[in-house]
Amino acid sequence: MNIVSIIPARGGSKGVPNKNKRLFLGHPLVAHSIMYAQSSNKISKTFVSTDDLEIMQISKKYGAEVIERPANISGDKSTTESAIEHAISCMEEKPDVIVLLQPTSPIRPKDSLDKALDSFITQKKDSLLSLSPTHNFFWQLSDNVAKPHYDFMNRPMRQQMKQEDIRYIENGSLYIFNTNHFLKHSNRLGGDIGYIIFDEDYSKEIDTEFDFIFLELLGKNLG
Repeated sequence: MNIVSIIPARGGSKGVPNKNKRLFLGHPLVAHSIMYAQSSNKISKTFVSTDDLEIMQISKKYGAEVIERPANISGDKSTTESAIEHAISCMEEKPDVIVLLQPTSPIRPKDSLDKALDSFITQKKDSLLSLSPTHNFFWQLSDNVAKPHYDFMNRPMRQQMKQEDIRYIENGSLYIFNTNHFLKHSNRLGGDIGYIIFDEDYSKEIDTEFDFIFLELLGKNLG
């Protein structure tokens, strides 16, 4: 089975300027996803899709292959799916399975990638994502009315929450999908969807300057 990883890393970023090449725990942010991919015994190649010359240089330095992303799919409104489609079209050989790693999630549990791939392969899933538990209580606002997504008359204490009471968020760290399924549906998720659970410590992504600072401090403590 030919398994590759794709890391989408645009040069532009409004929330945190130049974030993908900014140093995070001693390495450029994009390098953490490259090194995570390289920790796997199952991934044959790691590709970084980018429009930025410096990110290209960084990616090559850390051992990834570079796919130069065209300007028309490198803007703020460009989807990750469009970058994946372009990356596949540039590969000499179409892979069987793709692992999508977003640079905005630089902290991931040790050995979690091969565990996720083992689960994906043995359970014969079409796609898989990483989830993290959250102990927050969610509300939805509709027509100026706040509607709870839990029974506030029987508010559970955190340590007393049952499995069915726990909610999970899509943490953005890891996606795995069958290439043919992706090409048919143009979506990283779909079909028979599997999952791997990452602890709540690994649930936050970098979207703002505060996220960057907070996750770097968290990473030092998780060390």
